Amino acid sequence: MVNIINGDAMNKYVARIKKEFNKTPDLIIKEININIFNTIYVIYLETVSSSNKVNDYILKNLITSKNKINVHNIMSYLAGPNTKEIKEVDEIEYYLTSGFTIIILNNKIYGVETRADINRAVANADVETSINGPKDSFTENYQINVGLIKRRIKSHNLKIENKVIGRKTSTTVGVLYLDDIVDDDIILNITKKLDNIDIDGIVDSSSVGFLISDGVSSVYPTFMQTERPDYVATALLEGKVAVVIDTSPYVLIIPSFFIDFINPNIDNYSKSKNVNFIKILRLFAYFLSMIAPALYIAVMNYNQETIPTNLLVDFAIQRNGVPFPTIVETILMLGVCEILRESDLRFPSNYGSAISILGAIVLGEASVSAGIASPITIIVIAITFISSLTFNNVEINNSLRFFRFIFILLAGFFGLYGITLGIFFFLTYSTNVTSFNKPYFAPLAPFNKEYFHNTVIKSPISKDTKRSTLFTHKNIRKQNNKEDM
Repeated sequence: MVNIINGDAMNKYVARIKKEFNKTPDLIIKEININIFNTIYVIYLETVSSSNKVNDYILKNLITSKNKINVHNIMSYLAGPNTKEIKEVDEIEYYLTSGFTIIILNNKIYGVETRADINRAVANADVETSINGPKDSFTENYQINVGLIKRRIKSHNLKIENKVIGRKTSTTVGVLYLDDIVDDDIILNITKKLDNIDIDGIVDSSSVGFLISDGVSSVYPTFMQTERPDYVATALLEGKVAVVIDTSPYVLIIPSFFIDFINPNIDNYSKSKNVNFIKILRLFAYFLSMIAPALYIAVMNYNQETIPTNLLVDFAIQRNGVPFPTIVETILMLGVCEILRESDLRFPSNYGSAISILGAIVLGEASVSAGIASPITIIVIAITFISSLTFNNVEINNSLRFFRFIFILLAGFFGLYGITLGIFFFLTYSTNVTSFNKPYFAPLAPFNKEYFHNTVIKSPISKDTKRSTLFTHKNIRKQNNKEDM
């Protein structure tokens, strides 16, 4: 129930604040008597507000000019760069915990922004590193993150719709888009889902992504989390939407497709003819990592006629003495590699990779020496995991693991026919996934020429003249090329 401030009995608001913030030792309440009838209350939390700013913006002016202050001119003596009049009592808690100082005089309540500087500096990107391109990355501060985006897009068409989500955390969530480019349906879809969120707290951008995503039951990530402002700026210019969450160093890009995780925007900083080979290689690496173990099992168990006799004899000699069937041996080695990958993710980066490499070498050599696994199995598993290391997104690697085991089971029962069934399952499953009502396997299925040449096969920037109709149907042309005129 919202209580509207209605005049007298000023002290009851101070009493309410004291009651609500009971056992909060960082709550500071100062009283400034301007005459025998009126008292100004200055209230702030010293852990989220800067005492120096409170002193410079508020206390000095109020104390030196207290005989001149009244309810009509008090705003003139509040020197803060961001001052708001608070109309509803329930808003006091939000502003107070957000670093504002609350000023109460008679029937007027104001909030002056005095946030403490408890943010880390803008640093280099840790996860999405690149040789070329900008080096800055987002931080946990909402204003800084929005500023990094506005630094790149200097246009009045960049709009921001702010939401406050979380009954306990009151987390600021901003929806950014270019209103002369983006389709209105995408904005309405996202804002409606954000308005429907009713949760105690939001502490990370992934929570918001999962709550508004329409691919909750899918193994694929249907939204992208990025730490790079240049990625967000590029996405906004294409007609996508960015969601910035306070306290999170990752911004959501909506919608996002399968190909966005395979071929990221980092390719835009290289020459198209040189990077296209890498783009195709990444696609090949994804499917190789998904199918290689299943293909090995199918050939060894069911379809020996598909490989030369001499090679088959070598494989049989290598497997001599191995006590497990091929499928059990493969799943066992895959399980060991998954444990090594998890330990690499959880260990500190300074020595995590070294431990994983050492563990892989020792375990692989020991497994072959003990007769638990054959050398060819170790080679197949190594190729599988080296191929998967091409992708730094954890969720896309999780989807890769899901399909890999589906293929292994089908190959274990049906051989190459099982792999064929697995391919049909993969294509059927993938083409039925959507990302905010957009086909997830675009621009491959359905085919879209503009986005295909942005992601799958990159065209020279001089020929990148139109936006994809996947995201927008207005302001399609983004570059005027004399060859097209």
